[in-house]
Amino acid sequence: MILSVNGLAFDYPSRPVLREINFSICKGTFLAVLGINGAGKSTLLKCMNRVLEPCAGTVFIGNDETAKLSRREIAQKIGYVPQHQDSGSITVFDAVLLGRKPYIQWGASQTDLEIVQKVLEMLELEDYSLRYLHELSGGEQQKVIIARALAQEPNLLLLDEPTSSLDLKNQMEVVRIIKKIIKNRELGAVVSMHDLNLAIRFADKFLLLKNGEIFAAGGMEVMTPQNIESVYSTPVIIKDIEGIPVVVPV
Repeated sequence: MILSVNGLAFDYPSRPVLREINFSICKGTFLAVLGINGAGKSTLLKCMNRVLEPCAGTVFIGNDETAKLSRREIAQKIGYVPQHQDSGSITVFDAVLLGRKPYIQWGASQTDLEIVQKVLEMLELEDYSLRYLHELSGGEQQKVIIARALAQEPNLLLLDEPTSSLDLKNQMEVVRIIKKIIKNRELGAVVSMHDLNLAIRFADKFLLLKNGEIFAAGGMEVMTPQNIESVYSTPVIIKDIEGIPVVVPV
């Protein structure tokens, strides 16, 4: 297993958020975390990355428990892409080079520069390397942020709603890139998502959260109209359109 989460729980001062979260994934697995706003999706990712400190439970990356790792060691194993990023006056190359920070001692080495260049080529961003982030479109900026996470050479990607502010074309492109990278580099990925149709089309596994607990977890067998209605309080049907399952509210 590349990731194992056991009995994870988290409370904010005003309310409990997560209770007894247990799941694991293997290399090459795209896990979609689904649920309504406030279900605990973002909090789960932050607890896995130790951005937030869980009040109970353990998270293992391979054989390493994250609670026993330094921030630098966690950053070498987990690439985290939060919902909101500052696009500031920094070039694309330098933004991706920041992903090498967990490895850099005094200054960027030739190896660091070569890794950044390879990641830019992988995401077809090499022609943008000297442009500033704020000059790019939303989709291009999101690809840069994913590139920065990949420059960390992680075993696991955590992506918090990576398509939430993108148009249809860029949503499809970004999720296709994520899927391709996971398979080609044998990473694990945990991705919080709102779009059920993107999740069903690209994810391998699903984790449905309701009231801070796992309502259902597994493959396509858990993505039933009954489960979706229970989690989202909205009746749906699932239609097959040219071999692609599509969730339709009714």
